Amino acid sequence: MQNTDNPPLVNRVAQSGIITLNLEDYFPRDPIAVFDLKDYLFRGLILREKDFRQAVETHDWAQYQDKNVCIVCTADAIIPMWAYQLVSVSLAPFARLVVCGDEKTLIHTHYMLQFAQLDLAEFQDKRIVVKGCGDKPVPAAAYAEIARRLQPVARSIMYGEPCSTVPLFKRKA
Repeated sequence: MQNTDNPPLVNRVAQSGIITLNLEDYFPRDPIAVFDLKDYLFRGLILREKDFRQAVETHDWAQYQDKNVCIVCTADAIIPMWAYQLVSVSLAPFARLVVCGDEKTLIHTHYMLQFAQLDLAEFQDKRIVVKGCGDKPVPAAAYAEIARRLQPVARSIMYGEPCSTVPLFKRKA
């Protein structure tokens, strides 16, 4: 027998048609490796072309198979631009993504590439909540970029959780 004093609980959030977009779902899944040019500097100061080319030729590039690679120089040295290019060309057959910069730069670049490939049709005229608070370091730029990309197609964009959101954008009728 059903108690008429207490109607059944209804999950209005689930019935609202709101799409929750969790940016952590786009976080890089492949391992991140660092290639540090400081290890190839002569006396820790300069990069000598002949020595560097020889080191690049004999380096085991297969260790970067299916990894995301950051090319950095953690020493205070002037590195010629061709050195970054030479390393990048050597990594290309093995690495998933190669960037010049640190891990934050790599994650930022990864998000921008992911969002550039995102099929926005599934968000057409939808109410979207971009989920906040998570366990992975999603860059602020990713939140800004997804809002920019969704704005032309979404009916509304909010930030937070479906039960407690901050409105960001609502298309005028």
